[in-house]
Amino acid sequence: MEVAVVLLIGLFTTVAVYLLLSRSVIRMLLGLTLLGNAVNLLIFVGGRLTRAVPPLVPANVYVPEPPFANPLPQALILTAIVIGFSMFAFLLVLGYRAYQSLDADDTDRMRLAEPEGGPNPPLSY
Repeated sequence: MEVAVVLLIGLFTTVAVYLLLSRSVIRMLLGLTLLGNAVNLLIFVGGRLTRAVPPLVPANVYVPEPPFANPLPQALILTAIVIGFSMFAFLLVLGYRAYQSLDADDTDRMRLAEPEGGPNPPLSY
C-alpha cells in the first residue's frame, strides 16, 4: 500500500510542478493546491500506514498498548487542509480580481499591463 501512495505522491508533485510552471494564473493555483495535497499525503505516509488500534487510552492504564496509530500526523494534516483551503479561496479571489482589473489571465500579459508613460517592466531576468 505504501508503494501505491508514494507513486500517487510523485504523480501529484509532477503535475503540480508542471501546472506551477505554466503562464495561466488558474493553472498556477491548481498546481499549488495539488502540491499541498502531495505534501499532506507525504506527512500521512510519514506517520506509517497501518491498521493499528486508535490511540485511545483505557481508563485503567496510563499508556495505550502498542501498536497504536500516531495521532500527530493526522492532526497536522487536518490543520493543513483547513489552511490550504482558506489560502486557495483567498488566492482564487485575488486572481479573479486581477483578471477583472487587468483583463488578462496570462502572466506575460499581466506584466505588460503597466501604466502608460511609466517605465517598462523587465521582460527577462
